[in-house]
Parts: sequence; structure tokens; C-alpha cells
Amino acid sequence: MIRTVALSLALSLLATSALAQEPIDPARLSSITRVLASDEFQGRSPGTPGEARTVEYLVAEFKALGLEPAGDAGAYTQDVPLLRTQLKEGGVFSLDLKGVVRTLERNVDVTATTLRPVDRVEIEKAPLVFVGYGVTAPERGWDDFKGVDLTGKVAVFLINDPDFEAQAGEPVAGKFGGQAATYYARWTYKFEEAARRGAVGALIIHEAPGAGYGWSTVRASNGEGFDIVRADPAKEKVLLQGWLSGEAGRELLAAAGQDFDALKARARRADFQPVALAGTSFSASYGLTHDQIVSRNVIGKITGARHPDESVMFAAHWDAYGLGAPDAQGRTVRPGALDDAIGVAGTMEIARAFKAGPAPDRTLVFAAWTAEERGLLGSEYYGVHPTVPLETMVANLTMDVLQPNGLSKDVVLIGAGQNALEDMLAKAAAAQGRTVTPDAHPERALFYRADHFSLARKGVPVLLLMGLGGGADLVNGGRAAGDKWVSDYTASAYHTTGDAWSADWDLRGAAQDVALFYEMGKALAGGRAWPNWKDGSEFKPLRDASAAQRR
Repeated sequence: MIRTVALSLALSLLATSALAQEPIDPARLSSITRVLASDEFQGRSPGTPGEARTVEYLVAEFKALGLEPAGDAGAYTQDVPLLRTQLKEGGVFSLDLKGVVRTLERNVDVTATTLRPVDRVEIEKAPLVFVGYGVTAPERGWDDFKGVDLTGKVAVFLINDPDFEAQAGEPVAGKFGGQAATYYARWTYKFEEAARRGAVGALIIHEAPGAGYGWSTVRASNGEGFDIVRADPAKEKVLLQGWLSGEAGRELLAAAGQDFDALKARARRADFQPVALAGTSFSASYGLTHDQIVSRNVIGKITGARHPDESVMFAAHWDAYGLGAPDAQGRTVRPGALDDAIGVAGTMEIARAFKAGPAPDRTLVFAAWTAEERGLLGSEYYGVHPTVPLETMVANLTMDVLQPNGLSKDVVLIGAGQNALEDMLAKAAAAQGRTVTPDAHPERALFYRADHFSLARKGVPVLLLMGLGGGADLVNGGRAAGDKWVSDYTASAYHTTGDAWSADWDLRGAAQDVALFYEMGKALAGGRAWPNWKDGSEFKPLRDASAAQRR
């Protein structure tokens, strides 16, 4: 009852506070984003001169804002040891289709990454096994593998969950998330499962609806890979992980006497059996450069005046995709303006707004993560090596891609139904005269694709603002205009040279979204509420295990 009253009081304080003048300046959001997305920062890839410039800039800005250091040993930075790998040019990839060699062009027909510190990868005529969606979920009565031996073989997967395309009346319908993807839908899970089962390689057949993005996003890494440094990576990572284009995948299955669509339908059944793709094999031969680098998270804080060991975190990721091949205009820098320089700008704007007011009761933490684009690695490392106790972290509020199209009538919620922070978001939005709209594209699994997920896995209640969850209901143009922007951005700018700062942006809507987090943070930092996960959330047991530390 005490916690319920505290949360109600926090909601009341939030409503009153949100009536004040908007604290977030669109011009400052634009200015910070313009700097971070400039060519000088070279696309902000970890372990490059672009990282050095980025970290130097962020540390200087955190100091100028008056934030205290919250990284390692009194510093603003936290070292994150990473393995970095890069495929060398000249690699050869092919399928043997019943005696006919089908050469696979890298980044056109196939992508590949190796996350082991080896000098060369040689896979010669490895048998291929189609494993459907590649899901083992005992709690849902599902096992796609049925004990198949994958040792020395390449596992071929479909993307997303088994019920993603289920028709009404199919037994699998609703067994997973339907259009709302679970973690089993993610490519990261599928590669992990292949490694656990001894496969030498894992290939996912690309389909844009199930993946949630086009081939341009799949190939964006250009053979570069990152991982946290592991004691024995061969136990946890396949030798080659990658994607086949939809065309190449269909061609492979057809050569093995299988119809792609019919096989997908079979894979939606609990009695699905893995299919050895008879008469086919996969070969790859390429050199690999690898080294260990130390990248850095940048973390600052405002220490709480009354409850310094309790915290509210605001976060975004500073990294993008660095330099790539020249585009049609000759541009090589992939600047990551909206993904996620603008999120970092939002984090800094919230810090500025708080520093302009009285000290909060609870500590406020402001984090700019490294290596999000490489698999949420900076935030994952922080989750294992936190600089403030996670058991008493009230909430993590993450910003990753904010829409630049002006004011909107709503805010899009990623991962609806997870925790009580959603109630606070609705209250803050109402105070702005706006509503909350659930993610229109739950199949994209956005809840599992941003840094807040690393903290959720540790039990911390989280909330994500992300403009890719469906078009906002824009004041100028409505939902249709918002959806068009999401479609255009993901098709032509996301993770490419096209994600550049623009003087034509209207960031008033983005500023309103950032202000929602500011108002929520103000209520949480000034109260005694402990928002929790809702019943049925897979994260609630993790949080409940540390409940005694929040009394």
C-alpha cells in the first residue's frame, strides 16, 4: 500500500510539474546533434579516431554541464574491453547446389561476421540444415531442433517467432508474441542457439517484414564485428554468423527440393522436424583481422541530496557505423544523426534542465553508451559492472531515434504492457495534451534492440522512446505523414550515409518527447515511488528477487 500511495503521489507531482514551461530546447537538440553527426566525428565507430573525438567532446560537455563523474575510479568514462574483427577483402563464399557452384557475393547475396580472434576462416562444403525458426522454448512447449546434431554443420534459420505469420486457427497462433516479437525472434538469440548446439555457422534467410528492416541494414556492418572480450569465444560463438538474401535463401531451398513457403508453413507447427538440405553445402574462405580495443562509456551524475544510493538513469548511445563505401554522392561517413546523436542530445538537455533547478532527492545518472550498434555491448558491460547499484535504480529511461517532423498529438510507446512507468508516461503526455500510442510494429522487436534491454535483463524497470515504433500522429500531416517518415527513414537513411543532420528538421516534437522523460525523472527523483514490472512480464521475477534492498 505504501508503494501504491508513493506512485500515486509521483503521478500527481508529475502532472503539476508538466504544466510548467517546456524545459527542453529544440535548438540545443539540433546544435548538439549537428556536432556529433559532423564529418569530424567520422561516424563515431568504437575504436577509431571518431570515438576519441566523441568521448573527448562528451566529457567536456558533461563537465560544462556541472555533472559529477560516474565512470571508473572517479572518471567520466568506463572502460569497455571489446574484441573487434573485420573480414578482409577477397573472401569467397559459395553454395554447392547438387554439383552446381553458386557463388555468393558478399553484401549482395550473403553477409558474414566472425566473432572469434582467428586469422582465417575456412569452411569447406559444410552440410546445411534448415532448423525453421530455431527456437527452443520449453515453457511454451516448443523445440525446433528435436535433438538434431549440428556439429560441423551450418544451421539455416527463418527470422522472427514461429507464430509471426500464423493464420487464424493455426495452433501456434498466440503461442509466442504474434506480431509482438519475443526475444526468440531476434537474430542474436538464433546465433547463440546455433553456437550452443555446436554448429560451425549460422545463416538467417532475410525477409524485411520479419526482420523489421531491409537488406541495407543487414549489410551495414560490412563484415565488421564487435563483442565483449570472452575467456573462450569458441564455446559461445559460431565461426561464421550471417544472413542470406531472400533470393539466395529461396534458391538454396529449391535446389534441395524444398518450397520456401511450404517449408515456412511446416515450421509453424510444433511437430516440425529439422530438414537436412540434401545435396547442398556451404563454403567460405576469408582472412580476418582482429584486435582487442578498449572503448568507453561516458557517465555523469547529479548526486541525490537525501537518497544518494537510489538513482534514476537517462541514457542513449553515442556510437554509429563509422566510415563505409562511398554512396552515389561520394559520401563515406555514416553520421548517425537520428540514430542516436539526437538521443545523446536529449540526455544532455535533461541534464542541463536538472542542473538549472534544485538538487534532486535521488541521484540522477546520465549515460552515453558505446557499441550499441554492435549488439548493445556498452550497456551490457555496464549491466555486469555498474557504477551505481542496480537493485536501487528506480528506472532507466532510454532515447534512441527521435522523430524530426514537428509537433505530434501522441507519443509512441515501445513494449506496451511491461511496467508501471507506462502509467507515468501517459500522465506526462496528458499534461502536454497528448496521448500514448502502442508500438505499431511490434514485429520489429524494438524492445529487445536498444540499450534499455541490458538493464531490463538485470531487473531495472525501463522505458524506451524510439521513433521507429510507428509513425507519430503529426500535427502537420497526421499519422500518414508520420508513417511515411518512418518508412522513408528506415529504407534510405537508417545506418547509412543518409542519416545526416538537416537544417530543415523541426525538433519541437522531439523536444516534447524528451520533456516527458524530464518530467518523469523529476517526479521519480523527488518522490519515494518504486515502479515495478507488471504481472506476466518476464522481468518481474528478476526485480522481485532484490525487493528487500528497496524497503
